[in-house]
Amino acid sequence: MLSIFDMFSVGIGPSSSHTVGPMRAGKAFSDALARNGLLGSVARIHVVLYGSLSRTGKGHGTDRAVAAGLEGWEPETVDPGHVLAVLDECCQKQEITLNFNHTIPFYREDIEFDLWRTPDYHPNGMEMKAFDASGNELYSDTVYSVGGGFIIHDSEISGACCKAAEGQGPAAVPYPFANAAELVDICGRESKSIADIVWENELASHTEDEIKDYIHRVWHFMHECITNGCLSEKTILPGGLRVHRRAPGLYRALARTGDTAIFGENKELISRPLSTTNGSVMEWVDLFALAVNEENAGGGRIVTAPTNGAAGIVPAVLHYYWYFIDNADEAGVTEFLLTASAIGYLFKRNASISGAEVGCQGEVGSACSMAAGGLCAVLGGTPAQVENAAEIGIEHNLGLTCDPVGGLVQIPCIERNAMASNTAVNAARMALLSNGSHIVSLDSAIETMRQTGHDMMSKYRETSEGGLAVNVVEC
Repeated sequence: MLSIFDMFSVGIGPSSSHTVGPMRAGKAFSDALARNGLLGSVARIHVVLYGSLSRTGKGHGTDRAVAAGLEGWEPETVDPGHVLAVLDECCQKQEITLNFNHTIPFYREDIEFDLWRTPDYHPNGMEMKAFDASGNELYSDTVYSVGGGFIIHDSEISGACCKAAEGQGPAAVPYPFANAAELVDICGRESKSIADIVWENELASHTEDEIKDYIHRVWHFMHECITNGCLSEKTILPGGLRVHRRAPGLYRALARTGDTAIFGENKELISRPLSTTNGSVMEWVDLFALAVNEENAGGGRIVTAPTNGAAGIVPAVLHYYWYFIDNADEAGVTEFLLTASAIGYLFKRNASISGAEVGCQGEVGSACSMAAGGLCAVLGGTPAQVENAAEIGIEHNLGLTCDPVGGLVQIPCIERNAMASNTAVNAARMALLSNGSHIVSLDSAIETMRQTGHDMMSKYRETSEGGLAVNVVEC
């Protein structure tokens, strides 16, 4: 089963599938060369990007991410500024240092964008090859970036491919579940919350301190990302569309008095926003989501939740809880994230969180569902009400296309996160008004999303070949 350590990972923008995943693939390739004693014999590297990676890879910085990964960097620790500059620097020097210790010649054409081939297994495919000085192939690997920063190697694809996609084999957890119905049933039988079930499952492979520390780390980086987005002095997002950052101005407008300033010099909480005097709660939720996604679009440090393109929704709704719900505390933050991770696991297991595979419904839709379920839980919802909230969150995002203008995670992605964040809040509130009984189950909605994504034309699945991407004139 997927762990919360998998569902929420610290990385960089702008895309989990097109930036984080390719960086991990490059790092894995470089590590494999070193592990197999081949690194010192490498004279040339050639990488080919296919499918969605090739069509929108330029806008997502896929080539830069691959180069950083080949150097040995990981998304969790790399300096985001280095990723923005690494490819130009390598091409200027005409060399790249693999695994931090073996320098070889390198040219821009060593990372190739193949616009004509789309792999059968997954649209986000890439092939990496290493050659010696005589041109003989030393090592090769084909990798698929399947969403959320997860990668699958071609060698892993078999009858057990689902295990590879989840990042680990079958864990000996006390409460295994494959769908929402099983999860809710376990909760009822054991008289436990969804967060309790996830916590007990996490203890099968991690210590209590490890779990607490990781959740705190995720919460810290989410808060830091919102802080950075609100206080950023940058005005224009990179990429050529010249999209203006709105979060700093909106923050100044909402926090125009000391009473509502929530970030200080030390980026710590000062006081709760006074929504009745300075803007509605909805506007604050918009702000939180915009702040995260503008940081993501700028290549900043973010938490994949469950993807980069939808990274603003879970943090925005979690901060709604933190700032606007009485008696909010870190125990509630833990419950929120544990609950959200269980819902995210169901989407990844039974459908997809990849925009290139099922459209934006798999990214923004799944994140909305996760946030709605997490919020419902911390507001006192029963497992049945949490399942209902999660279902409402995805049901009203079904059919959402992924059509980024210019191949950038900016239009419509940034605003879409803000809209879905408020949808998640409403979904949680609606579920709490019922007893949890409803006609459409979360499992049915997830299966519908999977089928809808399968039927969706490829031009609406992160290729920038349809929708807004072709009907909006790039200036």
